[in-house]
Amino acid sequence: MTLAVIVVVLATLALTRIAADVIMMAALAFLVIFGILGPGEALAGFANPGVMTIATLYIVAAGLKETGAIQWIAHRLLGQPRHIKQAQLRVLLPASGLSAFMNNTTVVAMFIPAIQEWAQRLKLPPSKLLLPLSYAAILGGTCTLIGTSTNLVVDGLLQTKMGVSLGMFELAWVGGPLLLIGGAFLWLFADRMLPDRQGVLEQLEQAREYSVEVSIEPDGPLPGKTITGAGLRNMTYGYLADIERDGHLMTAVPPDTRLRANDILIFIGAPECARELRRVHGLRPANGDVNKLDIALHRRCLVEAVIGHDFAGLYQTVRESRFRSRFQAVILSISRAGRRLPGKVGDIELQVGDTLLMETTQEFVEQYRHRKDFLLVSALNDSTPPDFRKAPAALAILMSMVLASAFGLLSILEAAFLAAGAMLLTRCLSASKARHYVDLSVLIVIAASFSLGAAMSKTGAASQIAQWLMFADDLSPWLGLALVYMTTVVFTELITNNAAAVLMFPIAMAVAEQLDVNFMPFAIAIMVAASASFMTPLGYQTNLMVMGPGGYRFSDYLRIGAPLSALVAITAIILIPMIWKF
Repeated sequence: MTLAVIVVVLATLALTRIAADVIMMAALAFLVIFGILGPGEALAGFANPGVMTIATLYIVAAGLKETGAIQWIAHRLLGQPRHIKQAQLRVLLPASGLSAFMNNTTVVAMFIPAIQEWAQRLKLPPSKLLLPLSYAAILGGTCTLIGTSTNLVVDGLLQTKMGVSLGMFELAWVGGPLLLIGGAFLWLFADRMLPDRQGVLEQLEQAREYSVEVSIEPDGPLPGKTITGAGLRNMTYGYLADIERDGHLMTAVPPDTRLRANDILIFIGAPECARELRRVHGLRPANGDVNKLDIALHRRCLVEAVIGHDFAGLYQTVRESRFRSRFQAVILSISRAGRRLPGKVGDIELQVGDTLLMETTQEFVEQYRHRKDFLLVSALNDSTPPDFRKAPAALAILMSMVLASAFGLLSILEAAFLAAGAMLLTRCLSASKARHYVDLSVLIVIAASFSLGAAMSKTGAASQIAQWLMFADDLSPWLGLALVYMTTVVFTELITNNAAAVLMFPIAMAVAEQLDVNFMPFAIAIMVAASASFMTPLGYQTNLMVMGPGGYRFSDYLRIGAPLSALVAITAIILIPMIWKF
């Protein structure tokens, strides 16, 4: 029954749109109701020190973000490179260094707008820089225990199941070489392997094109006039592309075409085109599109937002999702895999990873920056900069936390508690913002997935899977380690990295037991493999975050991610048993 639950959970996570926390809690409830686990066993994950450490570190990372500490460091480290190789190096070094000590998602979210502005100023393609940013953050996270949530999850399992606790920098023995080798690969080959493609913001800078539809009022002055005579030929901010008449589309219409009542005119142009059309007497909005731009000009700003898994209007058209009334924002353009989607914006079906370019108010950024509807919300020319005066205090708190844990003065959980409290006491962020930054859905996924691991151990399912993995009686420990590593990589690309680590942990322990070898190499292999997701945009959240801004397609991830993943796997499988002996 436990194996059946595992199969159903994996299939549901990989093939459906149901939220991961809902799936995991349903599995937990099933295991309790059918008596496979007791309530205490099923809910043990919610008391795991690794899970609580992750929750507390969200607040520490929030303090660094709100004070602009990362931005402050990034702007000083990015500098003024003269060519693409130097630019990539200036991205790889700070991103990997910062991600070793704080949440990868926060680091990447802070770097994206800085790199976009930087690339635009230096005339560099953002596609050469943003995917290396995501990969560098992933590699940097393998260097310390707090570098990724996956490391903390596996450490929490080691503490509760095996009575072993890892030190802050113990993983650096394998993470450091992985970062050096992976970083060198990115520096040497990313320029050649990544496309020279512009992100959605750069496409808008050049064209800023979207469609505005207006119709000819029957009682107005325009019926019978030519396009030129109506003053619609030489507009400042747009041009007439098509005319829809009696259900038929007329393309490339000549300027002497006479307008008829109820003709629908389709204009392509900048946002100002809609404002210009409203001044033409005899035109009215065809589908209400122009009325969406009722925001006063002095309150408008251009906002980029990447749709997340919790967006309420997923797989609905813009019109069906009631986007304008729900968010008080007008979608100007939608980009998918780096390409602006053609056609009427209202008819486009919204999907995870779509990058929206919207005209809205600054309040939108403040309201939805902390919500889960969007993975990334970034205003261009942000008028509300962070409080940089608190940045030194936030950095000092982070360093104190790292040093206290590294020298063994406090456990990582205790140091994180004190650091989070210090962020609140020094007003680096408010308590209300701290609550917004704690990602409950991620914590629920991790804590609930512990119940699946417990059920696999208790019922013998983990031992059974381990026997299936060990296809030969005289299997060498090296080959066993490689099988565990590769299975974890496959799980990570299909489901969340933390869930993959929790599910693979009891299997890895069973493999070590059947081989009669030390379990530590297998635990470390899970840590690395569950983090090292490079081949798809969905395997790791930072990969999805850079997809729209970098103008990437699925094939771009596979082209550079597959060799990087293979390189990291070979290095890790060779190194791990040399540091943690079988």
